[in-house]
Amino acid sequence: MNTNKKIVLACIDGSALTNAVCDYAAWIAQRVDVPLKLLHTIDHHHEKAANTDLSGNIGMDSREHLLEDMADQEQEQSKIRLQQGKAVLAEAKERVIQSGITNPLTRLQHGSLLESLNDIEQDIRVLVVGARGKQHEDQENEIGAKIDGLIRSLHRPILVAYEAFKAPEQIMIAYDGSEAADKAVDMVATSPLYKGLVCHLVCVGKKDSAETLLKQAASKLRAAGDIEIITASLQGKAEEELCAYQSTHNIDMTIMGAFSHTRLHDILLGSFTHKMLLKTKRPLLLLR
Repeated sequence: MNTNKKIVLACIDGSALTNAVCDYAAWIAQRVDVPLKLLHTIDHHHEKAANTDLSGNIGMDSREHLLEDMADQEQEQSKIRLQQGKAVLAEAKERVIQSGITNPLTRLQHGSLLESLNDIEQDIRVLVVGARGKQHEDQENEIGAKIDGLIRSLHRPILVAYEAFKAPEQIMIAYDGSEAADKAVDMVATSPLYKGLVCHLVCVGKKDSAETLLKQAASKLRAAGDIEIITASLQGKAEEELCAYQSTHNIDMTIMGAFSHTRLHDILLGSFTHKMLLKTKRPLLLLR
């Protein structure tokens, strides 16, 4: 394996979806022959923000003792978080090794996840994250608070995992003729990740225009070879039709563009990307 290649980066936090994130990252890394790196971040800012300053209305001596106790408590919490982070990485490393990754990289990073990712964005080929972290891991109808921010900020493919790993056999491209959708078609046509899979090319829109778009995109995919192409033109609300199609046709992974509209549009009408993130139960590979 060439370590100069861009990496598949798995962001793990020890939540219920950590194993799925590791498994999807390992699958991608092996299919495209690039290194796999496991990242766990310790965000101390959130911990400090939760502390309330109670020192203003007490005596000087008591205040000094309180501040000392708070400092000791913060130091102890940092040690615990560090130990937990090392344990999470060690367990994840063993899991990807068992999946066939020979030399997984690990990184324990202090600071926010987004800051950490911005620093290494140019080294990332694909980022893999869980749809829910610890805060929402028991809430299947929610997504992690950081997901939208990551997708908006990073210009790298991001795979969002929702459930236990299943090696994809059938994938779907949510195609609308946009630049991001064409990027998805080009990626599927050229990447070894999708060779031998069945690709459903699905467009939701007016029948005549949808079929015209599908014909052009399908032609490019068929020319690439090694991929079976199925096209479908659907009418209705895009997120509802696509999720129904996923279920009916046992789609293992959906590929689509992300946040193609402005923030103002999203505020007024709601983001299609956000709706898909909430409604789907299958992995989403999002492209900017």
